[in-house]
Amino acid sequence: MVTPEETSQLLQRFKAGEVDEAEVLRVLCAAPIDDLGFAQVDQRRALRQGFPEVIYGSGKTPVQVVKIAAEILKQNDRVLITRITPEHAKALKKKFKKTVHHETARCAVIEKKKTKPRAGTIAVLSAGTSDLPVAEEAAVTAEAMGNRVLRIHDVGVAGLHRLLARAEDFRAANVLIVVAGMEGALPSVVAGLVDKPVIAVPTSIGYGASFEGVAALLGMLNSCGSGVTVVNIDNGFGAGFGANQINALAND
Repeated sequence: MVTPEETSQLLQRFKAGEVDEAEVLRVLCAAPIDDLGFAQVDQRRALRQGFPEVIYGSGKTPVQVVKIAAEILKQNDRVLITRITPEHAKALKKKFKKTVHHETARCAVIEKKKTKPRAGTIAVLSAGTSDLPVAEEAAVTAEAMGNRVLRIHDVGVAGLHRLLARAEDFRAANVLIVVAGMEGALPSVVAGLVDKPVIAVPTSIGYGASFEGVAALLGMLNSCGSGVTVVNIDNGFGAGFGANQINALAND
């Protein structure tokens, strides 16, 4: 199996004109997959996307999660596991001493070594305290991928002065993640205050007519604020991943 280090050396040789494009494509197309029987671990994900494969814990047993994490860590310095239970966290901590369990976010991060965060900030704004699990999932995801994160919580439109009081802070971010349930109005308001990309995250928080987040989702999709993109209901991970890619482009 070609390791990430060997692949990096190959790319350097290609840039130097020592190997041709056909040889590079041959190596990269032979993406190594580690077959665990119950899972196919994509060991080339970090090379393609800048971060190792992320483990979605929901529906997996603690034993399965631990085995997948161990396989990923053979070739990577870190792994992120989302939507875990306390049982998952207990098993991960027993196997990996460096496991950090983010209870509110329902995530765990294992890092062999700390890396310096890239320049630029990702701001995560949440409308209410009930939106915190999704907002924290976005924040933890962005941090695990090497970004500085500014958290601004409980600034929903029911008390607009709370949001405006923090405008100077979130305007300095390269990209904003805005999390809201109920009618999902917060991203539209924020988009009108900034000149940066806004990723809107609808949550399933709200009374009956919110239809478990559908009302917020439709409100965000119909936003009159320019520069708003929308991820799926409760998808804090997707927002954090997208924000990471935008901030990486800003650094490049």
